Amino acid sequence: MNYDELLRKALAEDIGHGDITTDSLDLDAVSATAFMVAKASGVVAGVDVAARVFKIVDKEIKITLYRKDSDLVEYGDEIMKIDGRASSILKGERVALNFLQRLSGIATATKTMVDAMAGTDAKLLDTRKTTPGLRALEKYAVRIGGGHNHRFGLFDMILLKENHIRACGGITEAVRRVKERNTSYKIEVEVTDLQELDEAVKAGADRVMLDNMSIAKIKSAVKKYADKVELEVSGGVNVRNIQKYASTGVHFISSGAMTHSYNSLDISLLFEEEA
Repeated sequence: MNYDELLRKALAEDIGHGDITTDSLDLDAVSATAFMVAKASGVVAGVDVAARVFKIVDKEIKITLYRKDSDLVEYGDEIMKIDGRASSILKGERVALNFLQRLSGIATATKTMVDAMAGTDAKLLDTRKTTPGLRALEKYAVRIGGGHNHRFGLFDMILLKENHIRACGGITEAVRRVKERNTSYKIEVEVTDLQELDEAVKAGADRVMLDNMSIAKIKSAVKKYADKVELEVSGGVNVRNIQKYASTGVHFISSGAMTHSYNSLDISLLFEEEA
């Protein structure tokens, strides 16, 4: 995927009419070597994106990659080396780090949740709770961390949520209207109790989202419908309880935590000191 337009906008936002600090130091003729270094353990994602930022700033910059996306890093590990004009490296530094730190944070958070589900058959899905304009990159980082993507947007999957259902007067009517107009997309329906689940399955849903249900109710749903319809758990899921949800036998668990409640991975860019 080509993210040049996004990266150029990010650079324009940061540099504006000029980096007045760097430009005041007369560094265009000064060559430098810098290293991106992990200051915490985690999963790196966005290495190529960060490298591309520097190449957009200055096509003569040379990048040497020591790590690739999905690699595990520990404190002190070097991720990449940047050789070129000191002024160019300084102008690209923050934007490159912003992308790399945040995408690595998402990948790391995702892997933590995936690891917590070990031994089950459930798949971890992301949501649309992403940073506006950065969804493609953030969902990419989820995949790097071992998760799976739910729908990308409103255009690639039918998901009847509470407000859709209220607007139509009920689950059965909402599904009926969709089926009248839809011939290719699967239909997912959000339900909040077992009675609504029964109605959604009877109406012909392909997947049912069990929203904020108790473990006991989820187990009942699995026992009754796991071989008839796809079941997805959503709401209240975190790294501490995800194993309990995954162990119920549901097919999917969706969580927005990976893309809205992650901690950016601590990564620094340091210039090599002159001997």
